[in-house]
Amino acid sequence: MNQRRSFLKSSAVLASVLGAPAVVKAKSVPAAVAAAPGERILRLYNTHTGETTRSVFWAEGQFIPDALQDINKLLRDHRNNQVAEIDPQLLLLLDRVSAKFGDHPTIHVISGYRSPETNAKLHENTSGVAKHSLHMDGKAIDVRIPGQDLAKLHKAAMAAKGGGVGYYPDSQFVHMDVGRVRYW
Repeated sequence: MNQRRSFLKSSAVLASVLGAPAVVKAKSVPAAVAAAPGERILRLYNTHTGETTRSVFWAEGQFIPDALQDINKLLRDHRNNQVAEIDPQLLLLLDRVSAKFGDHPTIHVISGYRSPETNAKLHENTSGVAKHSLHMDGKAIDVRIPGQDLAKLHKAAMAAKGGGVGYYPDSQFVHMDVGRVRYW
């Protein structure tokens, strides 16, 4: 496992030397590489920015700070580029739910962090946006997994009992948060 971490660290250094965006390259894991025992990997695609990441965000019993920063950047408020800390428990929930769909499928992110300003505008103009949304606290995410039935994703999220789960079939996403357990 130390050899794997050395590879990941050297990949991140190489990416920064080459000037590649950190979100895409740092802590990147080749698609064919499976997680080692005890590792957690998320593959994320931001539908608004086109950015992707494949990050080992947990290894050897702890969160990996560089990977968390990369995920925070990818999940930023794309409307104003504000980056906020995403609750690591939300990442663990995503990992648990996505594991029901195979070996680290790519999760399409519709909404991660939302700044208070963005949330207020959305709340005024869109039904279904909570005035005090957990998106503003980095504790909520709206996702889908291409090629997977949205209803099945909804059921998997509810079965995880990790927090709130909302089902939005017309908009093609499932909301998950790490607040109190509730469903809509």
